[in-house]
Amino acid sequence: MVKIIAEAGVNHNGSADLAFKLVDAAYTAGADIVKFQTFKAEKLATRAARQAEYQARNTEVSESQFAMLSRLELDYGTYKALAAYCNKLGIEFLSTAFDSESLEFLVNDLGLTTLKIASGELTSAPFVLEHARTGCDLIVSTGMATLAEVESALGVIAFGFTCGAEAVPSEMAFYEAYASKAGREALQRKVTLLHCTTEYPAPMEEINLRAMQTMATSFGLIPGYSDHSAGITIPVAAAALGAQVIEKHFTLDNTMDGPDHKASLEPDELAAMVRAIRGVELALGNGVKGPQPSELKNKAVARKSLIAASPIRVGELFTKANLTVKRPGDGLSPYRYWALLGCVAGRDYEEGEFIRG
Repeated sequence: MVKIIAEAGVNHNGSADLAFKLVDAAYTAGADIVKFQTFKAEKLATRAARQAEYQARNTEVSESQFAMLSRLELDYGTYKALAAYCNKLGIEFLSTAFDSESLEFLVNDLGLTTLKIASGELTSAPFVLEHARTGCDLIVSTGMATLAEVESALGVIAFGFTCGAEAVPSEMAFYEAYASKAGREALQRKVTLLHCTTEYPAPMEEINLRAMQTMATSFGLIPGYSDHSAGITIPVAAAALGAQVIEKHFTLDNTMDGPDHKASLEPDELAAMVRAIRGVELALGNGVKGPQPSELKNKAVARKSLIAASPIRVGELFTKANLTVKRPGDGLSPYRYWALLGCVAGRDYEEGEFIRG
């Protein structure tokens, strides 16, 4: 079953009340997981770090990342309350950490057993290693990355999973862990790789959805897709191509102020996406080619049988002139046509009558 992550992210605009409403919307839409972003602005960005182009465009405010992020923080107490509320509703709580303190909070205080590594953190090797050393399952997003960069990150993760705290990190150690049997097995058990295009919204011509399959073939890990495109077409297509995890930003209202609202689904659209993905799952089936239960009643109606094209008398030979193939299909199989040619009829047949073997 495809796991659907409703990415609330920072679409709460720093409001606890909005955050709880986002949980309600994700639950009502039928998502499996609702995900937030946990960070301290002072630990995430310098005061001089500039906004991404899409952030400036979507907020229509020119300011530093630090100023923007400061407004979008939620305190740890709110995250505890959100996690408890998710547990009560029966939807999984997840959050992406963007600094070490927040990571420790998610693991040690909230007890998360699955963590999400954001695309922007993929090359932050020390932070990636911190994630791996928690022993948690990891969902790793790969926006902006080359295949080589993904492999390097997997080496760090394999090292963190299989080497003790006393092991000294190095590029060679990461390579050796990645190449080891234990490292490969740990990655296959515990890592999901999400293809992603890090632009908001992502242009259709730059989605490159086949890259998800390329990564699945290259690394043999659980494939998934983190979507930033407009609408629901691409995540539904990703499900059809084999994504086992799909993440999509959503908001209560995409006209709200904030960096991600304009590239997010509204609640009714999120619900439509969930329904479409569940439909695709049903349609994919088990891959065994054979008649389905609903088809069986139609076989005789749609298929054909061997029929007398004209009257045939006992002792006459079956010929191309007196044999034909017509509906319905509950008589002798047309595959017997060639075997009967030249054979003697054992009884009389009227025109339109089934030929009996």
